[in-house]
Amino acid sequence: MINRAIRFYAVGGVLAFGAALASSVSMAAVINASVGGAPDSAIFYVNFDHLAATGGATTGGITVTFSGTGAGTASLPDIPGQYAAPFISGNNGTLFGNSQADGPDKTQYLTTGIGQVTLQLNAYHQYFGLLWGSVDDYNTLSFYDGDKFLFNFTGLDVSSLANGNQGVGGTFYVNINSSDAFNRVVASSTGYAFEFDNVALANEPISLPIRGEVPEPGTLTLLGLGLFAGITARRRRTG
Repeated sequence: MINRAIRFYAVGGVLAFGAALASSVSMAAVINASVGGAPDSAIFYVNFDHLAATGGATTGGITVTFSGTGAGTASLPDIPGQYAAPFISGNNGTLFGNSQADGPDKTQYLTTGIGQVTLQLNAYHQYFGLLWGSVDDYNTLSFYDGDKFLFNFTGLDVSSLANGNQGVGGTFYVNINSSDAFNRVVASSTGYAFEFDNVALANEPISLPIRGEVPEPGTLTLLGLGLFAGITARRRRTG
């Protein structure tokens, strides 16, 4: 009876320990990206159609600032080697006031050049979406709580290719949910360029159509340890 109790508490301890560690290594944010996708159940839909070339406030409560070489607003026609418009597809511009047919974004958008675009939000949010054009592996999107860095994603998190494709297959609508609230987002690039438009925001995480999501390696390992301990105890008990 004592041995059975010891095995029970040992298994419980392993499972509890595993769950605690799994929680400690869990991601602060989840990203979902798809060609032609659109935000689902967001609260604020922001375009940059009327933003001044020097930056400033948008109607959606975002204050935009630019730094570095070539950062600023952009529009058609593209300038080769500097920036190219994100690709609108599947009516994913409609929620942002752009009902154009599939093709390069005809409205004004933002580009980092070799620098960065800072979006200062007027409130804390846990969901952020954007139309990310011609995704490159040297593009980075970073999230902050004030001056405190929370997490970031690069172009490789959006697409394993991330090769600057300027066609329909190179632009993604990217949805990000975070367990930590943020009030500042910085788009940066170490090469020409990171182009984006049509930002969506929500105060809380929203439902994302995440496909093929699997537990993180750390979570899988710890769950495996717990299951192994449970099986071992059961075999000893039946033996």
